[in-house]
Amino acid sequence: MPAVLAACERERLGGDALLRGIVAGAELMCRLSLVPPRAIHSAGFHPTAVIGALAAAAGVSAAPRLDARASTSALGIAGSMASGIIEYLAEGTLTKRMHVGWSAQSGIRAALMARAGFDGPRTVLEGRHGFFKAFAPSRTPDFKPVLDGLGQSWIMETIAFKPYACGTMTQPYIDCAIALAERGVKAEQIRDTVCNVGEGTVHRLWEDPVIKHRPPTAYAAKFSTPFSMAEGFFDRKAGFSQFTEARIRDAALLDLAGKIRYQIDPANEYPKNFTGHLRATLVDGTVHEINMRICAAARMSRFLHRR
Repeated sequence: MPAVLAACERERLGGDALLRGIVAGAELMCRLSLVPPRAIHSAGFHPTAVIGALAAAAGVSAAPRLDARASTSALGIAGSMASGIIEYLAEGTLTKRMHVGWSAQSGIRAALMARAGFDGPRTVLEGRHGFFKAFAPSRTPDFKPVLDGLGQSWIMETIAFKPYACGTMTQPYIDCAIALAERGVKAEQIRDTVCNVGEGTVHRLWEDPVIKHRPPTAYAAKFSTPFSMAEGFFDRKAGFSQFTEARIRDAALLDLAGKIRYQIDPANEYPKNFTGHLRATLVDGTVHEINMRICAAARMSRFLHRR
């Protein structure tokens, strides 16, 4: 959206062009994400960053209605501009925050270059040395989702709000922690908490447990499911004000986070659906089990109500 807004401002285009660009970019991004499920993350890249460059290029090309040749070249050029590794997870550094801006910038530049006559490979997606070969080598790409129902069904309609300022797959687990607190359970009553999780989420949000239980920076805390759950439990929310340097040194938070661990559930629906689960055993032997699968609208309503 920022890329298309900038392009429309530059070209003095109206609202119809703005909407056309946003829809083209958002829909392409959603569809490309279905081509190699989990494989981009597995290769060490951030899907938002690398797919985002192509999506931004598509949106910026669609807004002024660039012709087919220029639009195709824009995607081809953006393929060489796409970048963004997930090594920010190691120390909780800020590089993830620049990824979306870098993608938007790349999309604008690619479209402008293509319009000026600079050409890019038409086989950027499916080619022998193409996008998915580079960014998702562990999986054979399935391009069927890119074209299925194109123009009739809209995958972008399934985009959901993130009510919490942390990792996407952590959101329903925070819902579970809040639900546990709302049952009247106190932190000091909890002996152990086990969460069933999808295998594809472990390396980003649960491992290394030493770092996830005691995040070294406030930004690293955003990618710790145990710490984010602990914040949700105590504060009934997990917004920007929860992820601070002071909070990562809070003894009560760290104590509760240290009691939260995971086990891989082969039946977990990730990445098709994001679900949450916890099984908390109290010191008196009582067990509380919570499964969470709340629609985005309900979660946002609940979040706004708390605010």
